[in-house]
Amino acid sequence: MRTLVAALVVAVFAAVFSSASGGPRRIEYKVRRIASGFDNPVYVAQPASEPRTLYVVERPGRIVALAGGKRRTFLDIHTRVESGYTEQGLLSVAFSPAYAKNRRFYVYYTNKDGDVEVDTLLSRRGRAVASSRRRLLLVNHRANDNHDGGQLQFGPDGRLYAGIGDGGSGGDPPANSQNLSRRLGKLLRLHGSRWQIYAYGLRNPWRFSFDRANGDLYIGDVGQGSWEEIDYRPRSANGLANYGWSAYEGLVPYNPSRLNHSGALVKPVLVYSHNGGHCSVTGGYVYRGSAVPAARGRYFYGDYCTGEIWSLRISDGRAVDNRLEASRIGSLSSFGQGANGSLYAVSLDGGLYRLAN
Repeated sequence: MRTLVAALVVAVFAAVFSSASGGPRRIEYKVRRIASGFDNPVYVAQPASEPRTLYVVERPGRIVALAGGKRRTFLDIHTRVESGYTEQGLLSVAFSPAYAKNRRFYVYYTNKDGDVEVDTLLSRRGRAVASSRRRLLLVNHRANDNHDGGQLQFGPDGRLYAGIGDGGSGGDPPANSQNLSRRLGKLLRLHGSRWQIYAYGLRNPWRFSFDRANGDLYIGDVGQGSWEEIDYRPRSANGLANYGWSAYEGLVPYNPSRLNHSGALVKPVLVYSHNGGHCSVTGGYVYRGSAVPAARGRYFYGDYCTGEIWSLRISDGRAVDNRLEASRIGSLSSFGQGANGSLYAVSLDGGLYRLAN
């Protein structure tokens, strides 16, 4: 049965990923390198109040501010960060929607114990104030050094969200994702001083984002041995969502007996296989910039191993017009979004890129 289902998924995958050989010539979107020399960059962000400054997160524990071609260290917490393994380190930053007034920002990292930690800090005169650091979240993760999650985002409700991995490869951590008494394998939301489980059934939601135009949620959830997936849920959807892992990997049953029936089971809108050297999805953003008008409304994502970048649109809750783009980025670690909706990307090789025609 599983073989039959897998075959059907492969057929769907082939149909979705094929592109027409005829018809009007399509507009090709490319990414162009705009800076290099960063140390294992894993994220790039920009507060709305600083449209000329990009903040590049370096995995060993620093955030570098880039403005006018000049760089300065905005934050250095390398003494607190464990970054000895590829998936550990300082993994993302999120600026308060009111950052222009309150100067508050948030960081997600693996600490020296190997646990997931989210802290909040303040900045002053263009640099973080170390003494302002306050811990908001600590998730025990020390048993394994992978599947750390890593994304922080503010949602359309103004609350902070954090994507937590399922705990890694040792023992039986996949069971964590369907267990609502654990924070591993979850999308958490900060409500006041308390973290709520907003969604579960995730394996390693390395990157997720909200469409700034309508608040819809997109998650790039890293797969097990066969399938990578993109999850989608409109802002209008209510209640707890279960994205299926580890009862399912993508659309294929993995361990169905584990399925927790709390909330709504939400299937991925797109899957792709590990064929052709693919290995790990890098979730991205819906483009809302002005420099590439034809790309507006398209969700961009990629694969870490092949460096391939795709984009798609959502129509009536389904992924349509999925297409492989012209550019590749080796060791594609993350996408990021500018204050004006521009799309950026970074590579572990040290490069910073921007979407262009």
